[in-house]
Amino acid sequence: MGVCAALYAVVGRLTDFGVTFVGVAFWPAAVIPAIFAVLYGPLVGGLGAAIGIFARDMLFHGDPLLSVMAGVSSNFVMFFIIGYFSRQNLDRGKFLASAALAGAVVVIGLLLPTLVLPEEFTAFTGLSTFWIVIISVVALVLSLTVIAVISWRWSEWRSYSVGSVIGQGVGAIIVAVGVWAYSQLFFSASGYIKAPINVSFIPIIFVWTFATEIPFVLLFGPPVIKVCYKAFPFLRTQRIEDRAK
Repeated sequence: MGVCAALYAVVGRLTDFGVTFVGVAFWPAAVIPAIFAVLYGPLVGGLGAAIGIFARDMLFHGDPLLSVMAGVSSNFVMFFIIGYFSRQNLDRGKFLASAALAGAVVVIGLLLPTLVLPEEFTAFTGLSTFWIVIISVVALVLSLTVIAVISWRWSEWRSYSVGSVIGQGVGAIIVAVGVWAYSQLFFSASGYIKAPINVSFIPIIFVWTFATEIPFVLLFGPPVIKVCYKAFPFLRTQRIEDRAK
């Protein structure tokens, strides 16, 4: 857990390149706690990520309340889910149900603000509800396609891919809502977030968070985990035993 937290904080700060959107950083380092969650279990991945993101935030913007509201909470949930699903045996029924849940998470993250405040969202983005629905459908199809391809081509990573999409989706929702809520209550002219963020930014923050993390988790996680299994075979045995329970 300590190694996970340290790597996450340092690598995250070195690889965000200072690129942010409404306070949310570009984040390829998401793959690190995903790997730890698979190798050592959901608590190690979740708590390691929570501690690591807090340390990184203190190095970056220095606002502990913002970190707790948006970063610590989302990271714990995100990587706990990835670790949990990676240790499950998903038969066809469970796999389909999990894939449907993954799609629902993506759609909810995109559509909820649009459905709750359609006029405000349209006024800010210039996009009609029709186009938001289209974007949601495309995101849903892409997410399910990734899960299907990985399940068909690399069946051993089926649970990991489902957990990654669900975990990243839930985490992105927490980040988007957390940053928006913080901006309404604690914005400051001298602070990291200087003004309240419009509610219409919630789905945009969701898309940014999801899109800048999920590719790294899905593309780089499995190869690194495979190397770890070759170096430390007991980790694979332990995971197989956990999945059999």
